[in-house]
Amino acid sequence: MPTLNLIKNDSFLKPFEKTITYRYSNSILKESELTNRNGSIKDSANGHLYYGLHKHADNWIIREWAPNATSIYLVGDFSQWKPLEKFQFKNIGNGNWELILPAVSLHHGMLYKLLISWGKGDHERIPAYCRRVIQDEETKIFSAQVWHPQNKYEWKNKQPGKVHNPIIYEAHIGMATSDHRVGTYIEFTNEVLPRIAALGYNTIQLMAIQEHPYYGSFGYQVSNFFAPSSRFGTPEELKRLIDTAHGLGISVILDIVHSHAVKNETEGLAKFDGTDYQYFHGGSKGDHPVWDSRCFNYGRDEVIHFLLSNCKYWLDEFKFDGFRFDGVTSMIYTHHGLEIDFVDYGMYYDGNQDDDALTYLALANKLIHEVNPDAITIAEDVSGMPGIASPFKDGGIGFDFRMSMGVADYWIKTIKEKKDEEWQVGDIYYQLTNKRADERTISYAESHDQAMVGDQTIIFRLIDKEMYTSMQVVDENLVVDRGIALHKMIRLVSLATAGDGYLNFMGNEFGHPEWIDFPRVGNEWSYHYARRQWELSENKTLRYYQLNEFDKGMIQLISNSNILSEKPSLIFQNESDQVLVLERGDLLFVFNFNPNRSFTDYGIETKPGKYSTLLNTDNNNYGGFGRNDDAIPHITQHENGTNMLKLYLPNRSASILKMVE
Repeated sequence: MPTLNLIKNDSFLKPFEKTITYRYSNSILKESELTNRNGSIKDSANGHLYYGLHKHADNWIIREWAPNATSIYLVGDFSQWKPLEKFQFKNIGNGNWELILPAVSLHHGMLYKLLISWGKGDHERIPAYCRRVIQDEETKIFSAQVWHPQNKYEWKNKQPGKVHNPIIYEAHIGMATSDHRVGTYIEFTNEVLPRIAALGYNTIQLMAIQEHPYYGSFGYQVSNFFAPSSRFGTPEELKRLIDTAHGLGISVILDIVHSHAVKNETEGLAKFDGTDYQYFHGGSKGDHPVWDSRCFNYGRDEVIHFLLSNCKYWLDEFKFDGFRFDGVTSMIYTHHGLEIDFVDYGMYYDGNQDDDALTYLALANKLIHEVNPDAITIAEDVSGMPGIASPFKDGGIGFDFRMSMGVADYWIKTIKEKKDEEWQVGDIYYQLTNKRADERTISYAESHDQAMVGDQTIIFRLIDKEMYTSMQVVDENLVVDRGIALHKMIRLVSLATAGDGYLNFMGNEFGHPEWIDFPRVGNEWSYHYARRQWELSENKTLRYYQLNEFDKGMIQLISNSNILSEKPSLIFQNESDQVLVLERGDLLFVFNFNPNRSFTDYGIETKPGKYSTLLNTDNNNYGGFGRNDDAIPHITQHENGTNMLKLYLPNRSASILKMVE
């Protein structure tokens, strides 16, 4: 086989060519096996159309894969939850079971489960491919629900098309309300979507959509992979949300969890047919040591088929525009990346990799792009394995983007460990742009991870308790002034240096003052910290409003200028002054991180012409001090054979300029 481009583009991968080529060949072989050596992976991943409950003209058909089962009954409202002979499945071979019922046997809204026996009593289970699961408010028991509404949802808007440079608003439906309760799809559609559109984001990443029994898991302990969470509303209401976003020109991607599954047996896939190795690895290998969850066996064809079908289902049924794959690092290493620092290339090829997981991810990416060529896929991989976000044909795994997770870690470390006067602008630029040239990345200053209880958001690290007492516009507080200034500068420099896209978690744009802590025993099941106080960003007497206005100005400007399609270039840096200047597209970004010194007539060598200020973090409207008149144009001066732009650079401020003449 000719040397793959992944290796050609990076000579450091040459010693591992055999392993990389094996992975590539293994994915091709597995695709051939799954498609019976003809056809496409798209056409073979239809488990959701075969398994589960389906209504036909004259009957209902439900099928299930449970190779260790000795009998299966359908039980529910229609049978008084007892196993009746007419609701007994027939074993049709290869571990598959089938039940065909007259159309009158079931109707929309009925509750049901499977009663599965494997020689050790009867055990209730929710079908693996079930599309609707609800929880009884009193008993807290989950059941499958027959879902066949009389009127199917009619889509009104076309999907926006491929997003080449996603500017992502990471959102959680349940906590997207100011009230002390779980929010809904309808409320998000009517109240939050307009906010996101006004800010200028072109992509929404929806979290916690796949059904999960424990709300406090943030959606990362999935039980029912084909069921959109009913705690937020109905499937049709989710479709309306996505459809409305499309009408606003916003793409919607799903935060999909294929890295593990909840251990719960009555709600999920664990010991579905009595074995611990049906969907997962048997024994200790099947248990995640930190997440207390089950680990999929990606080497089993039925498991790959289940997960591939799941990808296709969300694309076809709900018209999601792609996926952010959670926990990729945990998937692709047998040690799950726990307490491992990936300091050299050898650690990506030392035998601790799960090649079956890498094969699955390569096939998933191929499937997704076959189903919808405009779809985007994003990998959450902290290890930095080469090729994760490289094309499959080049020897990569095929993700469109990789999360640049080191950026958020860098900001935490900087804020915690360095005094302001120790911030090195050269290091900032290097750390924020240090990315593989052959991969596209999504950068972010902070995501939901940094907002969780036990951690701190950037604004909390900067301002701390002063947020509760000194966030009025009229307040004079040096701690708050510093925090507001750096909050804006950190976000702007992270976006200005972003690889190919940017992400922000819901509410962080205006410095939401509370961490995230879902209802649990420890907080007496309170929703106080599992919500977003939107009213803070709308109150013009508060600094939160000013931060929100800045985010709107920043996002709209970057989005409209389309500069993320080009790479940033360093124009000037001065470590002693803490001044950083970079160029991206036709925009000039000027940062003065100096905590004490402002500079008059600061000379920056640049292209000759007349420059206009498009955005200024020190603007009064953004909570700054208004030390510059943004209406005044700046004209370069010819000095000693160079063209110098002379600017006033207030301390802790940044501005974006553009040559207009």
